[in-house]
Amino acid sequence: MYESNYFYGTGRRKSSVARVRVYPGTGKITINDRDIDDYFGLETLKLIVNQPFAVTGTEGKYDIVCRVNGGGVTGQAGAIRHGLSRALLQADENLRPALKKAGFLTRDPRMKERKKYGLKGARRAPQFSKR
Repeated sequence: MYESNYFYGTGRRKSSVARVRVYPGTGKITINDRDIDDYFGLETLKLIVNQPFAVTGTEGKYDIVCRVNGGGVTGQAGAIRHGLSRALLQADENLRPALKKAGFLTRDPRMKERKKYGLKGARRAPQFSKR
């Protein structure tokens, strides 16, 4: 389908991992072999994915093919944005200041806190009973 010259970036957010390939093209976005409109129902998620293009002014110059797994839809959209930003950086190093200023090159470190023994959740203690 696509020729072998592409730019690659791995994006992560929460427990989602996105492997993003950027090809020179017309702006078509394919996620897990589905169109972006088919994959993400909400417009806000599509907006998140397209943010690196908007910031760098490269709309319609690249096609994206990505594989994403793990987490929920918001985490996946954030992971795709992170991976896309890294791939665009490979394509053109001059985009770094714009992407860095927007914060798209920084991996969001917030993760779900692990459950501790003796507790019902990460911090939720069992209900106290006086008698």
